[in-house]
Amino acid sequence: MSPKNVIFKKTCKDKSVGVFMGKRDFVDRVDSVDPVDGVILIDPEVLAGRKVFVTLSCTFRYGRDDMDVMGIAFRRELYLVTRQVYPPMQDRDKTVHTRVQAKLLRKLGNNAYPFFFEFPDNLPCSVALQPAPNDVGKQCAVEFEIKAFSAESQDAKVRKRSTVKLMIRKVQYAPESQEVAPSVEITKDFVMSDKPLHVQATLDKELYYHGEPIKVHVNVTNNSNKNIKNIIVSVDQVATVVLFSNDSYTKCVDYEDNGDSVSAGATLKKVYTLLPLLANNRERRGIALDGKLKHEDTNLASSSVVKEGVLKEVMGIMVSYRVMVKLIVGGSVSVLVCFQLLCSKSSMEDEMVFEEFKRSYLRGIIAGDDDDEEGNVSGGDDITPKEK
Repeated sequence: MSPKNVIFKKTCKDKSVGVFMGKRDFVDRVDSVDPVDGVILIDPEVLAGRKVFVTLSCTFRYGRDDMDVMGIAFRRELYLVTRQVYPPMQDRDKTVHTRVQAKLLRKLGNNAYPFFFEFPDNLPCSVALQPAPNDVGKQCAVEFEIKAFSAESQDAKVRKRSTVKLMIRKVQYAPESQEVAPSVEITKDFVMSDKPLHVQATLDKELYYHGEPIKVHVNVTNNSNKNIKNIIVSVDQVATVVLFSNDSYTKCVDYEDNGDSVSAGATLKKVYTLLPLLANNRERRGIALDGKLKHEDTNLASSSVVKEGVLKEVMGIMVSYRVMVKLIVGGSVSVLVCFQLLCSKSSMEDEMVFEEFKRSYLRGIIAGDDDDEEGNVSGGDDITPKEK
């Protein structure tokens, strides 16, 4: 049996334009990024002489679209490119770049036209700050969108019923790395104590994948005359909004608190295991996520990887992770160890996410409103689109 391929489909209200795409997650491998490709299906009779255009946009939002403070709108378009798809600017066969496009064109017929975009090197990856359960409006996020529309010209007024939008994600892939395992140690002197407290925290490696346990090796040598009452080990996510505000949000995404103590003159060697997951943080406002497509699950935001020569300001939201080992001894003594949390190659190449999206659809999770992405998934033993 041939493998099942799922095609994402969405059609505008007046049925003049439909978008077909084979995937919605596009991987940034630092040295290269997956291109965005798909097919537009048109109805010439409904178009009635109008042209068809496709745009790829990247937008940073730090508030509602209608929010305006002292003339500053908290929404910035980081990237926008528009291509005319119909009438085609060149021979249709010369604009086919992928096998999925070729198969879709054969299935959809002569009224289907391919489109193709390449990401520039300086764009951030998709990231969004999780709103509280009762928050309304659009979340603070870096978002990517494919929009197809029909109009008399590119600059003419576009009717909403002749427009179709499909959210996509640009996600960070973790290349193989042979970095030295990070380790941090500190020595703390106390008043009225002849000898110090020494603490060392070490990780097995610098780069971890989403869903992978993080083992923290803690070594405490307490030569002081102070008693350590407790040891708390946690993973912190630090999200910094580098556009508009430079606000920073530090959220604990997992911790271990076993009540471990170390008396004066004693030592402790122990391995703590942490597992930062979105599943344990779904109701917490301000947690950074790897973007969010409607009706699909996601994970905690991947660590931001800034390419050489790219300004941090264009990243929108910078995300980093650290392990904190906190010793309660009168006040507190803390050790911070930084690491990267990224998507693995296998998870990025696994197309089963489309199957999960389809099952959600069959359970009736998708709500049909004007701006939601209803009717945008199909599947079969081949890539024949089947409207739900």
